[in-house]
Amino acid sequence: MRKYKIIADSSCDIPVSIMNENDISYVPFHVSFDQETYLEELRDITPDAFYHKITTEKLFPKTSLPSVQSYMDAMETALKEGSDVLCLCLSSKFSGSYQCAVNAGNILTESYPENTIRVVDTTCATACEGMMVLEACRMRDAGVELDAVVDKLRKMAEFACLYVTVDSLEHLQKGGRIGKASAMAGAILNIKPIIAMKDGELQPESKVRGSKKALKSIMDFSKEKIGSEKEQYRLVVVRGEKSRHAAAAELADTLRTEGYDVADEIWTVGITIGAHIGPTPVAVCMLKKYEFV
Repeated sequence: MRKYKIIADSSCDIPVSIMNENDISYVPFHVSFDQETYLEELRDITPDAFYHKITTEKLFPKTSLPSVQSYMDAMETALKEGSDVLCLCLSSKFSGSYQCAVNAGNILTESYPENTIRVVDTTCATACEGMMVLEACRMRDAGVELDAVVDKLRKMAEFACLYVTVDSLEHLQKGGRIGKASAMAGAILNIKPIIAMKDGELQPESKVRGSKKALKSIMDFSKEKIGSEKEQYRLVVVRGEKSRHAAAAELADTLRTEGYDVADEIWTVGITIGAHIGPTPVAVCMLKKYEFV
């Protein structure tokens, strides 16, 4: 089997220690607080530092996708070592990251005609994308050929799902995702939205009053989605700012005691998604294991 390098954009939200353990390279998104200076996610600023800054300084940052050149640099490093390339990207309905990676691969194919470059639109975000990357690593380590991995990943994307709630609607309103009246009503009435990822996009699923009901709702929606196939799925619980960690951990523990395969570590929603939904998300992300698709 020809060896291949796995690359992902930073929106996969895999903790850096886990990326290092699995020999995953990443291409960073960028964030700006003044629309002039852009910082690279994970390299120049961590998600926790990002959330602290936007919370304490009341900022509404802008994000920028990785450039074609950034993808070319990451891919060419692997190609020069004689490896093929598998690159996984954030849903193309969220960002142009996927197209930039495709363009980079097309350019490099001319210089490295003997190598294979495959780019996958995960149609996912945050830990759903991250779990797809880790499933690709599991298949690589199990000796699965590159094109067979790509086929599996495209099928797995159909089963990826997340349910997320946020404590504040302010960032969704500032980003044009909801109207000002809805945001004001949510604040006054303590309404928490339940948002689901469907068809590669985040869409409203429901709304409840109060944070406890919201957390229970995302857990209940997740359990309903999985149904009787809990042994076939992996789950990751993610959170935004550090103050959400305890709620996320409690949610993960509850799911774990009920027999769900939940990652030990609570992941942090990265800057790419956090810039749009704000610092307060808690989410359950799920993905079918590659053996079952």
